[in-house]
Amino acid sequence: MNATKKLIACAFVVLTFAGCAGMTHQERDTVVGAGVGAAAGAAITGDVGGALIGGAAGGLIGHEIHKY
Repeated sequence: MNATKKLIACAFVVLTFAGCAGMTHQERDTVVGAGVGAAAGAAITGDVGGALIGGAAGGLIGHEIHKY
């Protein structure tokens, strides 16, 4: 990986963390749930449809879990 790609990757990581700084706990849980669900769905099914369904289910669970 050359220096330019490393710099771009680091910039994306910093911007991602900065974008999450103002989130409420429920919003953060929703995003984390969607990300984990999408990764799990893609790993289990091996296709985009599984990632979409997993992301939607994970986001819903992450959103609702903070209410209780």
